[in-house]
Amino acid sequence: MKNEITYTEHNGLYYPDLALPEQTNYPLGKYANLRLDFMKKHRRGTYTTLLTEGRLNEYLHEIDLQAHEMLDTIIPRLAQERGIDETLKAHNALQWTREMNNIKSIAEEIILQEVVCQ
Repeated sequence: MKNEITYTEHNGLYYPDLALPEQTNYPLGKYANLRLDFMKKHRRGTYTTLLTEGRLNEYLHEIDLQAHEMLDTIIPRLAQERGIDETLKAHNALQWTREMNNIKSIAEEIILQEVVCQ
């Protein structure tokens, strides 16, 4: 029977033999940690459910992958829309760096709104 609980005796007391389900152990990146923090503060039910079902690490890993995929899509698109290219980089590296940092900030804000804090 799957739901049968077994017990172990220690010093005359019986303790249930409980174990958490197998979980993944992916390393968590920036966006996964941001989502984890957000969930702990604002989505306690979802956080608790994922944690107790052993799916939290896998869920956070997927969030991190999704965020990086969006970042890899948004940055080149914004750079192209703004005309920031290798020519600008060759002629004015400082301006190119400023523009790319600005684009990265915009992309990260989009990811925070659409992925991390949803």
